[in-house]
Amino acid sequence: MNDNTPSVSIIIPIHNGENWMKRCFEGILEQTALNQLTIEICICNDSSTDGTLHKLSEWKDIFKSMGIPLKIFNNVSTTPGGVGFSKNKAISISRGQYLCFQDIDDVMLPGRILMQYEMALKHGSSAIIGCKFKRDPENSTSRYTKWANSLSPKQLELQVFTSHGPTVIMPTWFCEREVYNRVGGFFESKKGTPEDLVFFYKHLDLGGKILRVDEVLLIYTYHPNQTSFSIHEDTIWNLRVERLERVILSSWTKFTIWNAGKQGRKLYHSLSEENKSKVIALCDVDRNKIGQKYVPYDPLERKSGKEIDILHFKDANPPFVICMKLDLTEGVFENNLRELNLKEGIDYVMFS
Repeated sequence: MNDNTPSVSIIIPIHNGENWMKRCFEGILEQTALNQLTIEICICNDSSTDGTLHKLSEWKDIFKSMGIPLKIFNNVSTTPGGVGFSKNKAISISRGQYLCFQDIDDVMLPGRILMQYEMALKHGSSAIIGCKFKRDPENSTSRYTKWANSLSPKQLELQVFTSHGPTVIMPTWFCEREVYNRVGGFFESKKGTPEDLVFFYKHLDLGGKILRVDEVLLIYTYHPNQTSFSIHEDTIWNLRVERLERVILSSWTKFTIWNAGKQGRKLYHSLSEENKSKVIALCDVDRNKIGQKYVPYDPLERKSGKEIDILHFKDANPPFVICMKLDLTEGVFENNLRELNLKEGIDYVMFS
């Protein structure tokens, strides 16, 4: 890397981001890293129809006066390319050894870049590095925020099958460029594909690590127009099931599904025939279910499958695929799981 090559490229996809730009860019200008690292900002303006392009021109001059290049790839198509497309295009015009991902509607706090950069130096090209975050508004998605911020270092790589998605949220990602190159970029789809989850899973499949700076370094904004709301739940479900079967269930000869209700039964019906045959029981705490048998029915084949016993969780045998939502039972489920003294990743995997 020569002296003119930036240390860090901040990667920002934008579609109609005019209203968020000021607070996002002001957060960049407050970075402590500006005194120690060479920074560039690389943006894809993805067919915006508001004043985004005009505002970017104004901010380009502001950043230039601070010695910070702001590069813009402008998608002039009338049809947006999508988030994966935008990230790939922004990265294509970047030159930094490290990539710092940011959404235009979020705000990085002053120590973010420097703290993640220092962690990245210790782990070479093997890790995606996230950070803790706080929500704006403060009480939005409180269960999700609590889950993400309280994961242990081991759980960052274990609890990757839950409906929450990646264990470090995309707007906090920081990695060496080699991580991006090794995965091969983001999946490009105009709408409806969780490009971050696809990238995250491929990174793990290639032996990549997940790390987190245990400081709140990002304000993660919640609003009705978030891109994540355009992704269909079934798409994420299918990705999760495919990886669960390939990475976990392929090495198990038998297992119990923890939840005899809707989610547990949905998982059973989503499994391959081979993995269905490995299900030895469903377990629950509902007295109306315990002692009964679940008889799965295939409406396409118009026939019933094998009967499956429904047991009390204390009478069931591990390993478990757990389809219980966390933090919804005032701690009852968590206490039940703790009583069994099981080891996560070996005796059970979370699929909630």
